[in-house]
Amino acid sequence: MKNGLRLRGFSGTRQAVETFLRPVQSLFQDQQESDHGKGNLEGRNQLRAGAYTGRIGVDFDWLDKRSMDPVGYKRINKVTGKEVTSENIVKGVEYEKDRYVVLSEEEIRSAHPKSTQTIDIFAFVDSQQIPLQNIDTPYFLTPDKRGEKVYALLRETLVDTKKVALANVVLHTREHLAAVMPLESALVMVILRWPADVRELDTLELSDAVTDVQLNKSERDMAKRLVKDMSADWQPEQYRDTFQEKIMHLVKTKADEGEIEDVETDPAEEERKSADVIDLTDLLRRSLAGKGGVSKGKASKPAAKEKPADKAAAKPKRPAARKKTSKAS
Repeated sequence: MKNGLRLRGFSGTRQAVETFLRPVQSLFQDQQESDHGKGNLEGRNQLRAGAYTGRIGVDFDWLDKRSMDPVGYKRINKVTGKEVTSENIVKGVEYEKDRYVVLSEEEIRSAHPKSTQTIDIFAFVDSQQIPLQNIDTPYFLTPDKRGEKVYALLRETLVDTKKVALANVVLHTREHLAAVMPLESALVMVILRWPADVRELDTLELSDAVTDVQLNKSERDMAKRLVKDMSADWQPEQYRDTFQEKIMHLVKTKADEGEIEDVETDPAEEERKSADVIDLTDLLRRSLAGKGGVSKGKASKPAAKEKPADKAAAKPKRPAARKKTSKAS
């Protein structure tokens, strides 16, 4: 049962991106051989992990108040104000002011990176070298049973060397730059903005009054005293999003009073989410074999495909929307 208010990364709504860390071939080769002998791909060098979004927040869905059906966005011609059907919509990129280059769906698909379901680490850098403005979205990485020791080893290695791992990762058909870093007992993958997507400081057109200002000692001392008086420790439990708290309190109150509506889930959307979770054993084998660093071992049998459920049985009968009862004044 859903009520039109969705929480991302909370109450089981995990973003499932099953993955492993590819460069283990060179980093953990010795341990893999000592534990299980050459060519065995089930050793410590295999790290399969789930990525969970680190963001929790309120996300409002549009619903048709007459039927509680989800509502999408209308496609409106901004000049005529008329609705445009999907077959009459093309995608264009503004090349010059008010001049667009139109790309076909096939051309756009050809530019999408191949989804490998891997985190491909290519370098290790000092964490202080990553500019704050490049940091975007955090994901928490968790290992499966076979990858727990490699997960811990990578985490401790990053702690000891004070480094973070730079990597490429494909999420939802888009390639991202990412940094894998330790956080207490876990590993965090932080999606980074591409340098080309971050505005350069020289585009801000700051005046000389800002860049070449002359400050006297008394002004600096006064500002330093203010900073000293207001200095505090980082206390995240004291920093609250009051809007979210009020909304969730309101939601709980209305839910306790029975004001909950049933919303039918789109089966295609659920199928798409479940398709993101895959077994990466074969991907790992092909990855290591492609680099030529590991001898071929005994291939494991691929997992048997599940038979698709009967469509008629899988689609539940649509529940009737409950009518709200107004209290007598």
